[in-house]
Amino acid sequence: MRGLKGKAAIVTGGSRGIGRACVERLLEEEVSVLFCGRNAQTGEKTLSELKEKFDNVDFMAGDMKDPQFCKDLIAGAIKKFGTLDYLVNNAFPFTAKGLNASREDWLHTMEAGPVSYATMIQEFVSQRGRENGSIVNMSSISGHIAQPERWTYNAAKGAVKQLTRCTALDLAPGIRVNCVSPGWVWTDEVKKAAPNGDRDTAEEMWGDFHMLQRLERPEEIASAVAFLLSDDASAITAADIPVEGGYLSLGPEGLGKDSNFAGSD
Repeated sequence: MRGLKGKAAIVTGGSRGIGRACVERLLEEEVSVLFCGRNAQTGEKTLSELKEKFDNVDFMAGDMKDPQFCKDLIAGAIKKFGTLDYLVNNAFPFTAKGLNASREDWLHTMEAGPVSYATMIQEFVSQRGRENGSIVNMSSISGHIAQPERWTYNAAKGAVKQLTRCTALDLAPGIRVNCVSPGWVWTDEVKKAAPNGDRDTAEEMWGDFHMLQRLERPEEIASAVAFLLSDDASAITAADIPVEGGYLSLGPEGLGKDSNFAGSD
């Protein structure tokens, strides 16, 4: 993709799942990447695996709820790479609670999610200026719709969408800010919910929720992120790009390939 080669990026929550896919895709595009995660052991393992193919990658362990860590992460990237062009706010806690959510659940989800995203954006601008940058925030289909017993997660993901719009306005024209809304992506969290952790069974159960009749892959989300960061998306800002196999546009009439609807043959 145009304009990525030779640039530098931070990816939060880059040790596994969608975040790791984003790290790998950017490295393939010859972007230098500093990624972070809470679990030092997992992050170092991922770094070791990536180092087998790429030299321009590093890892920092820390908690996104810590403002000092956010500051150090931005500073660390600039020190290591000499520049910082891109920020991918991906780290997010899957704290999905509803009526039983405690105040602590709410505070944790918001602080580790949209509040940390905002802090990272503030530090990104403060330390490297307002020119020639691009930011992608990770939202979700859950930020668009109602789902049972998911007050905390869905509200926080919805907040990410609005944060994206507001920051895009304030940082234009020098920095573009967009978000991606993944659907049911085959990650560790979805695997936990699948019977016996089996993907084929999961797609039989949940495929009908998607026009494409399947779950998404992490690398498909990473492709959208790379596009939004690149010069190929130079006229796109404040956008939310759903990567969800048609999930959000599928009405209840479509839930079942053999169902008939009024007016259809």
